[in-house]
Amino acid sequence: MPDTIQGWRSKTKSKAENMQEATKRLAQDKGYEIPMVDLVIQFIGANGLPKMDVVGSADPYFIAKLDDHCHFVSTVISDTLGPVWNETWRVKNVPSTATLSVRVMDKDNDAPTDDYIGKFETSVTAGAKEVEILGPILKRTRGHFWLKIESTKSGPDAKKYPYLFDGPIRYSRHFSPTVGHLTSINDARLYSTWKVYIKGIPLFFGDKVQPWNKDYKAAQSIFKGPGSIFVRAGIQAGHRMLYARTTHNGFGVIHEKTDVMKLLTGAVRKGDGTLVEGPHRVKPAVYTYIISSEDDSFRFSETGAAFFVDFASKHALHSNCAEAVRYSGEFHPRPKGGWENFADNTPDDQVEWELVIDNNSGTYSPDKGMLPQVKKLLEYNFPEFTIFALDHADPDLDKSTAATRAYAKEKRGIKEDEFQPHTAEGEVTLSHMGSQLGSQVKHFAQTAGEDVKQQLQVDARALIHPHDKAEQKHPEPPTEDVPQMPQVGVNGAKDISSNPVA
Repeated sequence: MPDTIQGWRSKTKSKAENMQEATKRLAQDKGYEIPMVDLVIQFIGANGLPKMDVVGSADPYFIAKLDDHCHFVSTVISDTLGPVWNETWRVKNVPSTATLSVRVMDKDNDAPTDDYIGKFETSVTAGAKEVEILGPILKRTRGHFWLKIESTKSGPDAKKYPYLFDGPIRYSRHFSPTVGHLTSINDARLYSTWKVYIKGIPLFFGDKVQPWNKDYKAAQSIFKGPGSIFVRAGIQAGHRMLYARTTHNGFGVIHEKTDVMKLLTGAVRKGDGTLVEGPHRVKPAVYTYIISSEDDSFRFSETGAAFFVDFASKHALHSNCAEAVRYSGEFHPRPKGGWENFADNTPDDQVEWELVIDNNSGTYSPDKGMLPQVKKLLEYNFPEFTIFALDHADPDLDKSTAATRAYAKEKRGIKEDEFQPHTAEGEVTLSHMGSQLGSQVKHFAQTAGEDVKQQLQVDARALIHPHDKAEQKHPEPPTEDVPQMPQVGVNGAKDISSNPVA
């Protein structure tokens, strides 16, 4: 009976998929206008997942795609076979015939790739759905997934901005593997990077990007000449390690001003460096940022982050050596009127906060004519902040940056050397770890043939013994939206991503 039910479900699903594809083809052949819809997709959870580790559990997450045009990567839920995500994805201007594809993965911090659990596809018709997760071997069921879709008619500009990410604004916090011995998350700000998926970028930037600066010597060493491939390899290895998704990442959603402030908050120290008891404060700090042209994420870290040591370009490390970005530079928060006029006994929640953002990036040398659009983009995403977008040569920018650092030293116990990348004596740099990673990847490639042979043997046994109930862990090759790395230390179509990844 179970086999009969399974076969009936498969046939029913196949018929539904065939009808959906037939509708698409008919609309294309006849030139019919396919209705566009705005979607709110709620990924509720899953159950019945297979055991993926020696302790009989899993660390599941999923990657969702709409017609391979935009994607969403969930948080990692640790140690469960029945994860509950309750995560929302809003996308505007989607064809009503679109297909939602979801891959469910098991996070493995100690392996170069994650384990593949299974996948499913469904239409974007409105309603609650329970979908079977199909595994790689004979498409056996490997659990069930629950989601809910709301659908409304798109506005008149739907064709102009298809697959437009509309929130919520989600972020992930990643830690450099060089953080190692640090135990306090706030002591680790100089070892942290953030990835924030802001919304509406095409509305303000259109298709404009900022290519690498061909007149900048450091950029030439990365993108030009026979030796550049080795420079890029080291930076890209560092990027993968820095932005790797692990069970140790921090995740969150930005709903209001206080959520943004939390990202910019650090511990307060005395002049001798000892921590002051009490609430943490918005840190007077300067951040290096890029807005990626690959997934439209806003990536940043403190300009003095320790992991920048020995890399040719801070911005290239954040961009993964992309030949173009949406924009790049530096930014810093400040109270209204500037840090030089701020009374430190004023609580942060009683302050009108400002963000000062610029185009100070030699690697990409962004067009200053786009600064008004950068200002509008940040106002659109963070409406409770006053935004100032200044050219790197503007004297007001120099004044504001200097005041930020002066206040940091005088009032918050931040030392001069923290303003620029540095490492402690004997500390291993991310650059050095990146070179080690390159050697490991080379070895992995050389031995991959034997791994493939072993997996083929597993598949062959499954075909010969289809009723064997033993689950097999099936690795799936890493893709661009699932960057992986060997764990060290601690813990061509444009893809418009709307999740913290990879």
